[in-house]
Amino acid sequence: MNDTKSIIAVIGGTGNQGSGLAMRWAKAGHDIIIGSRDSGRATQVATEISAMAPAGSAWGNVRGTDNLSAAAECEIAVLAVPYANQMATITPFAKALEGKLLIDVTAPLMPPKVGTVQLPEGGSAVVAVQKMLGEEVTVVAAFQNIAAQHLADPDHKIECDVLVCGNKKSAREIVINLAKDAGMTGWHAGPLANAAAAEAMTSVLISINRNHKIPGSGIRITGTQAAVES
Repeated sequence: MNDTKSIIAVIGGTGNQGSGLAMRWAKAGHDIIIGSRDSGRATQVATEISAMAPAGSAWGNVRGTDNLSAAAECEIAVLAVPYANQMATITPFAKALEGKLLIDVTAPLMPPKVGTVQLPEGGSAVVAVQKMLGEEVTVVAAFQNIAAQHLADPDHKIECDVLVCGNKKSAREIVINLAKDAGMTGWHAGPLANAAAAEAMTSVLISINRNHKIPGSGIRITGTQAAVES
């Protein structure tokens, strides 16, 4: 477990994936801010996550607020909203993210054909966010390939690895440590442009789930001693 604790804002933390990540990081001792357009709903989800902590545990504090306040008060921000809402959600608080790390978990799923790879113009949804925010914000792409149902149970062992893409190795390392705190293994997967592969893989995994009746398939990196031992 990572000994360094952070204040993490999960924008879209009322959704299944966002709340699952928030819960797991709270379990690891990080202080969590649930962000939402509806601050009341954010507070409700924060209360639900806090109630999951066993008595006397060292879970971090969890609270809810609106998106702008969450972005302003955090050290690390996580964007966990549907692709259709990605730009509209983050644009209003772009200034609040300056000097901070943003972890974007967006996969460009385009209903009704979510099982078909449909990358946006420019090739990557997360690269588009980095271009919009500018160099004042460090954007890292991660967690696109983790099914939300794996995150919901704090005691569930997640047998999926996380591809971490970003232009700064130091920023990727922070996210890899957060993946470990959430019960997963993260891997340096190269610059942010490589996020296109992880984004596309989400649709591939959805197709695998449908065709093979798998409740949330994922990816594993093989060929290492750590992978063999696990």
